[in-house]
Amino acid sequence: MLIQQVHINNQSDLQDVRIEDGVFKAIDQHLTPKDNEQVIDATGKLLLPPLIDPHVHLDATQTAGDPEWNQSGTLFDGIRIWSERKKTLTIEDVKERAKETLRKQIANGIQVVRSHVDVTDPSFTALKALLEVKKEMADEIELQLVAFPQEGILSFPHGKQLMEEAVKLGADVIGGIPHFEFTREYGIESLHFIGDLAQKYDRLIDVHCDEIDDPASRHLETLATIAYETGLSDRVTASHTTALGSYNNAYAYKLFRLLRMADINMIANPLVNTNLGGRFDTYPKRRGMTRVKELNEDGINVAFGEDDVRDPWYPMGNGNMLDPVSMGLHVGHLMGYDEINGSYQFVTSHAAKALHITDHYGIEVGKPGNCIVYNNSDFYNVLNEHSEVLYSIRGGRVIAQTTPKVTKLNF
Repeated sequence: MLIQQVHINNQSDLQDVRIEDGVFKAIDQHLTPKDNEQVIDATGKLLLPPLIDPHVHLDATQTAGDPEWNQSGTLFDGIRIWSERKKTLTIEDVKERAKETLRKQIANGIQVVRSHVDVTDPSFTALKALLEVKKEMADEIELQLVAFPQEGILSFPHGKQLMEEAVKLGADVIGGIPHFEFTREYGIESLHFIGDLAQKYDRLIDVHCDEIDDPASRHLETLATIAYETGLSDRVTASHTTALGSYNNAYAYKLFRLLRMADINMIANPLVNTNLGGRFDTYPKRRGMTRVKELNEDGINVAFGEDDVRDPWYPMGNGNMLDPVSMGLHVGHLMGYDEINGSYQFVTSHAAKALHITDHYGIEVGKPGNCIVYNNSDFYNVLNEHSEVLYSIRGGRVIAQTTPKVTKLNF
């Protein structure tokens, strides 16, 4: 396959890209087509690595309104509603809904997904279903699964045993939710348990950490200390961290030093954080998102996830990463031209670092031939116009293709 005359990663010059035997073979200003080679004329279009959704919940996707709508919009009502819905889960139910969302994501240029899976379920129905989905859709999408204790580790019966069993079943990543545990002490103990489990089974860590507006919720400092002292370092990710938006600046300054030393990753979920955050405020009303701008400027790796797609925590969503990027820029005051144009990195290279996949991700000779072609010249215009993904290419094979709509003005 030869992709002609594209702007790679927002670069101003135009280049040709050749994919052979599933990998990038050559990148140059001009490459001559070979006999019988598939040629894609993408002159002036933007070529990016595949988009990544580093944080989503495929077990709960497409359940909004079942068994009831989350009318309050709070995190806690979402958990309550989901605890009822998961009683009716079946393997077929989870697989059907997950695949529906994955197909939407693939159509929008996503080829890598990290999904949290609720394992506060002794039957492990959702985990078993998504392990099947991971295998069945491996040719189209790379799927990481997080053992996520939605109702707590210490605060849920046999929570520790369930977490370890989930890892043995095949979970790639170990999750947590310390701010939802009954006590602060339980939260801290759960983080140490997660760190020990990750070392025992050589797994990554991704914790729902301080997803609350409470400035007294400070589990991030414990997670970062564990990452630093154990050497787990960038194998650790803190997701949400919305309480960081409520900390006083003096404490935040001290915390940033620890975050840099620990070299952990941060994932914000702008759509859902903004929806759930500030629900207990009158005015002033908090934005509900972590300090993305300050973290990014301080060299701490930050990525954006979609988090929820039509479920008890977020009633909307269509698998398009342009939506969380746009919301994140607005809420985070990241509206300078360079910030907008470079914001694709929150859902490409930054997310790849968080997922620990940089060894096989990116548009470089020798790496897998995975990429997308946007119907525009740079990401500033892509985001402004919500441009289509013309081609999603995986291993040199077009797995999704979109024909741009045509609008006729009759005046």
